[in-house]
Amino acid sequence: MKKAPSNTSDSLAQLDKLLEHRSRLGACVLLADTDAMTFSSLKQLLKETDGNMGAHMRKLEDMGYVDIDKRFENRKPVTWYSLTKKGRRSLTTHLKALQTVIQSAGID
Repeated sequence: MKKAPSNTSDSLAQLDKLLEHRSRLGACVLLADTDAMTFSSLKQLLKETDGNMGAHMRKLEDMGYVDIDKRFENRKPVTWYSLTKKGRRSLTTHLKALQTVIQSAGID
């Protein structure tokens, strides 16, 4: 049986449990490319329900990965999310680890 290279094991250890769910990972990836996005935009792009998206964003907020800005626009409440420095660092580490794992599996 072939033993996994140590860099694969190291990379697996660097995967962020919080970013293993597609909606949390997707939200961070989307937020990494912009200053801020609304809850509605994230929900629509990630094809989530209000409840599911809210729960995922709360987890990201609780861990300090996102900041929230609640405002009223045209007399309606609008929640804006932005990726924090901690969130950006965690996302970068997670994605680099994923790349290493994929490369070690021989998948391009």
